[in-house]
Amino acid sequence: RPRSGVRAHGRSAILEKFGGAARGPAPHLKRAGGTATVKAMLLEWCRVRTRGYEHVDVQNFSGSWGSGLAFCALLHSFFPDAFDYGSLEPGARRHNFTVAFTTAEERAGCAPLLDVEDMVRMAVPDAKCVYTYLQELYRCLVAKGLVKTKKR
Repeated sequence: RPRSGVRAHGRSAILEKFGGAARGPAPHLKRAGGTATVKAMLLEWCRVRTRGYEHVDVQNFSGSWGSGLAFCALLHSFFPDAFDYGSLEPGARRHNFTVAFTTAEERAGCAPLLDVEDMVRMAVPDAKCVYTYLQELYRCLVAKGLVKTKKR
């Protein structure tokens, strides 16, 4: 139990060092219940959008994204003419990340927050980095009118 106090202090120090926390969740994902609920909603959105894609089973913001295919499937669900999903292989991680991030930048206008080389270097992607990238991708898709949201 004392570790949580240390962890909270460490988190505060990191937030202070980097200028504070992000200013809110992705648009229209904010609901009562806080960050955990927003994360769960974003994860479910990813799960629904990638359902039925071969070699993709989105369960979390880390290992589920390790081959790059989940990113490709998510983008392919919006831009099916951008690339041939069926030609992608789970073991071709560098190629998969390149296809996904290039498509996100060119078609969705998503800032390149993740680097292909960094993703390839990590056996399991960092959950916070993936979550942040997916929030940005969601924001861009909403801005382009490709994601329909409920008006409050």
